[in-house]
Amino acid sequence: MTEIVGVKPDVLLSFHDFAAIPPIAQLDAVAATGADSVLTWEPWRHFGGEDYDRGAFPMADIAAGAFDDYLYRWADELVAHGSVVYLRFAHEPNGTWYPWSPAGGTEPETYVAAWRHVHDLFASKGASNVKWVWAPNVPVPQENRPIRQWYPGDEYVDVIGIDGYNWGTSTPDQSWIGPSDLFGSSLDELRSISADKPIVITEVGSAEQGGSKSDWIEELVAYLDEQPEVAGFVWFDHDKETDWRLGSSSESGAAMGQALRKAGLS
Repeated sequence: MTEIVGVKPDVLLSFHDFAAIPPIAQLDAVAATGADSVLTWEPWRHFGGEDYDRGAFPMADIAAGAFDDYLYRWADELVAHGSVVYLRFAHEPNGTWYPWSPAGGTEPETYVAAWRHVHDLFASKGASNVKWVWAPNVPVPQENRPIRQWYPGDEYVDVIGIDGYNWGTSTPDQSWIGPSDLFGSSLDELRSISADKPIVITEVGSAEQGGSKSDWIEELVAYLDEQPEVAGFVWFDHDKETDWRLGSSSESGAAMGQALRKAGLS
């Protein structure tokens, strides 16, 4: 991404299933670049590709301590590592695609109980270097509940995240949406949930179909630069449901570099 954009990222986000070993070597490699790590820890088992065991780690069982061995290993190894790491546990609980959401049978109160249990166990191991990132998705029509229902509480969260994508016309049920329309109401709600926590756009991307992706990128950076509570954003640089990558076209990568330099962020 650095080669495409011309700007070195300050944060690198990665995904790990619940049974994965703590990625200590990865933390060292990221730190060597001068960036911070955000580890997304997902309570399911991933076998590769689109093969998941979605029911491997129910949130109610996590809350009850049934899988504390996994928690102790991660807490112990992250404490021993010593560097600051941002841990994004069970992201996007208000969506319809993960088992730790109501669509997967997990109600908000169960989600909150599991989050607090994980946090408290880490705290009991002295994991002050672990910073907790709570990251819902922008609301989806199928699960149109207030985001605050999933908030674990100020004492359990260090950074508030929010994920959102401009799907454009890449799927039949979506349409092009500008950055302010995508994030505006969610940022208002997050500010009302906690006025003091830093906010980070923990996942964002745009499709190419339906509009100008390069223009959208420039609009995004300018819009977020006007939000004093927003500390940064993480571009989802993957070819997944559609090609979200900044390298999906030469114009997209160039637009990001230009926008960052214009905002004084390079």
